[in-house]
Amino acid sequence: MIEVVAVGQRADGGRRTLRDVSLTIGTGQLVAIIGGSGAGKTTLLDAIAGVRPPAEGEVRYDGDRGALGYVPQDDIVHLEMPLRRTLRYAAGLRLPAGTGAREIDRAVDAALEALALTGLAGQRVGSLSGGERKRASIAVELLTRPGTFFLDEPTSGLDPATAADLMRLLRGLANSGTTVVLTTHHAPDAAVCDRLAVLTPDGALAFFGSPDEARARFRVDAIEDIYLRLGEAEAPQDWDRRFGGASAAVPSSRPAAEPQAPPPGRPVGAVRQWLLLTRRNLDLLTRNRLTLAVLAGSPVMVLVMFAVLFRPGAFSPQAPSPSATVMILFWIAFGGFFFGLTYGLLQICTELPVLRRERLAGLRAGPYVLAKAAVLLPLLAVVDALMLGVLRALERLPRADWGTYGGLFVTLLLCSVAALALGLLVSAAVTDPAQATMALPMLCFPQVLFVGAILPVPVMAAPGRWLSYAMSNRWAFEALGHSLGVERLWAAGGSPLGPPLLASYGGTFSRAVGVDWALLGGFTVFFLAATCLVVARRT
Repeated sequence: MIEVVAVGQRADGGRRTLRDVSLTIGTGQLVAIIGGSGAGKTTLLDAIAGVRPPAEGEVRYDGDRGALGYVPQDDIVHLEMPLRRTLRYAAGLRLPAGTGAREIDRAVDAALEALALTGLAGQRVGSLSGGERKRASIAVELLTRPGTFFLDEPTSGLDPATAADLMRLLRGLANSGTTVVLTTHHAPDAAVCDRLAVLTPDGALAFFGSPDEARARFRVDAIEDIYLRLGEAEAPQDWDRRFGGASAAVPSSRPAAEPQAPPPGRPVGAVRQWLLLTRRNLDLLTRNRLTLAVLAGSPVMVLVMFAVLFRPGAFSPQAPSPSATVMILFWIAFGGFFFGLTYGLLQICTELPVLRRERLAGLRAGPYVLAKAAVLLPLLAVVDALMLGVLRALERLPRADWGTYGGLFVTLLLCSVAALALGLLVSAAVTDPAQATMALPMLCFPQVLFVGAILPVPVMAAPGRWLSYAMSNRWAFEALGHSLGVERLWAAGGSPLGPPLLASYGGTFSRAVGVDWALLGGFTVFFLAATCLVVARRT
């Protein structure tokens, strides 16, 4: 049983969207929340489900509610994969730890059969019709046989026959003991429910009772006529005078069915979540050709620009070009930073609704974030290795032993990973991909100006020097310079620019590379931890 006690809610601007709502939902009841647009139906549903706890009052669950299913209004499910594969990943996250592959397949088959989707199991979710995607979204939650099921306008956008089939399914779930609460604008949906919660335009509860009692209370012949009553221009406090006393939240007249017990076993552990999400992220990545083209194309463009911009032989001991070596080192470091940042920027904000839904099902923030990094890290390693290899083949980098180039690779990879972690943090903080795209130049410009290549750090103004400590790209740039021995090269070379340039940089390139690596690792850990906190907070 669910008790809603004096629940109130406020929008971000402080405007009240729910006012002192109290009602009781019995075990195994099918309850519809109805009202005009903007009356607070979804707000009340989210408050009862715990998606957004109420600002006033409380929601009490009497007894074990079992697994909780929540289906938002949008069809929130990954669109790139076949339906069966999508459900198998969802089952792996939701079913108890230790559930075998056969049990997962049986749960997937049962959900597909219950929603008449068996024949579409091999089709890509994005190719399904609106009604089929709606049923697929519901199938995700049916995998765990939820004891409490919340749905936000489940029949929205469906044709009448499909909507009726879906309501029959929900009616059957309620008859078997699942408590089902939904919002709807569709009068036939409300007619098959045990209870209706009718909200006034300002978010107050006008009525709670059976559909027959609702028609009698509002003195109408059809449920759709209740909306006309709700739209009449009269103060909300006059409802009781017009239609009698407030309706009591009485229990259902039919005997409540025994609630279904949740599947036995403990929740899926963090390691298994990470492994499962890593496989799913790789699956999604390989199926999205446009994303793959962007990830592969951007390094190619950068390498072409390097080849066009710089002449060969800048690191020649006989005639070095100090100014060119500075720029080559900087743009290599910035290239690694740029790859990592752009790879991470769109990873979380594009699937934030899916993330919110899976967090309700028990997904931890840490495994989710680390799974993103685990899939992109090998790709960044390949890109960084290719960049160094191509630049050496084009003689933009000097001859050196494997140990030197191994150090360059480690530096560049740490630079990319720190930037990837920063990109994930920003992606978790913004609300949509457009905001992430707008953040890209704001994140890149400081990494250009305050790294120490255009203007050496020792000659910067004091605020600039302090700001440079926060630039992860600075430590990659300095580590690259130390590994290639630019201090020795500039001092011994024949260029007159060498000694003055070396003096302006001071001890920039004299620090041990291990210190720079430790700093880059620290940036990575800090950004990943902050990303986990932001993900947990937002979901």
